[in-house]
Amino acid sequence: MAMESSLWSTCDYSHNVTFFYNLVGKKISEEWAPRDVFVIGLGLTVCLIVVLANLMVMAAISMNHRFHFPIYYLLGNMAAADLFAGIAYANLMLHTGPWTSTLTKEQWYIRGALIDISLTASVANLLAVAVERHQTIITMQLHSKMTKRRVVLLIVCIWAVSIIMGLVPSLFWNCECDLEDCSTVAPLYSRRFLIFWAALNLLTFFIMVAMYTRIFFYVRYQISHMSQHSSEIRHRQTVFNLMKTISIVLGAFVICWMPGLVTLLLDGLLGKASHANAYEKFCLVIAECNSLVNPIIYSLRDEEMRRTFKWILCCLCGREGDKQMELSPVEMYPPLPEEALGCVQKSEDPAVCPETNNKESSWTTPGV
Repeated sequence: MAMESSLWSTCDYSHNVTFFYNLVGKKISEEWAPRDVFVIGLGLTVCLIVVLANLMVMAAISMNHRFHFPIYYLLGNMAAADLFAGIAYANLMLHTGPWTSTLTKEQWYIRGALIDISLTASVANLLAVAVERHQTIITMQLHSKMTKRRVVLLIVCIWAVSIIMGLVPSLFWNCECDLEDCSTVAPLYSRRFLIFWAALNLLTFFIMVAMYTRIFFYVRYQISHMSQHSSEIRHRQTVFNLMKTISIVLGAFVICWMPGLVTLLLDGLLGKASHANAYEKFCLVIAECNSLVNPIIYSLRDEEMRRTFKWILCCLCGREGDKQMELSPVEMYPPLPEEALGCVQKSEDPAVCPETNNKESSWTTPGV
């Protein structure tokens, strides 16, 4: 027994991808099954929509000067991560099924690393947006006071962490030296790595829940003390809009990520007994949908973003549109004055700050 255990713990890099799939009992299809065709077709369709939607968000943020603030830079980076996720997932779809047996281990690791990098970057950006919104709302600011240098540093850190997480399994945290630790979902990955990755994302989720919950209760407390200076309708509408946005953000994260995270945890904890292979493809498609939901939640709920989308689409279609659309978004909507923010925060009375209050309705606050 000791000799057998020693053999299974010896590093042997001569095994191919098919060996690991056979080892964990994950069958590589010799021909396309109807379910595989459906999943791949659905996956590629989602990827196309993800790429187009996030390209639109990035173009809108780049073209409209009103979006040249830290929160929008983070949203643009999140759109870039989601776009990369769409490309990475399309690459996975085109190298799965019967094609899996033709992959070398290096190609298989690259395929997995692209998925890990893109999805980690997407989740990390979600967390960064939550932190930024928490900081600005708690300090009663319209936009964060972070400098462009700090925003760039944060974005670089997000991608650095994502790349490291994507390279970890291929560099050292795999099961090539411990065959008993091989995952059934990703046969060359270590089950302990999957547990770590799933737990890390669950921790990120709980941090986001805590932040958005604190934001909600803080804003509700502030509104309850300011309601004597505003109408009851406005008070209720503000609370309702905040609750709606928070519910969408948290609900989308739970719906898209929880099935996949639970699947990874079960695979890591139970191995073959989890039967994770029966539904892991569908969980991956649902997780990828979060990259499509992100631009909808953080961008399409912004009226200014929708106006910019309309202008871009009119340009692409070659339509002149209304006269107001003949100007570029940069000319139509110049940057908003930050100096007016303090007056809005301190008073609801139009007489105190008439010019500011006239512009207030046109301000956009992304996310929450």
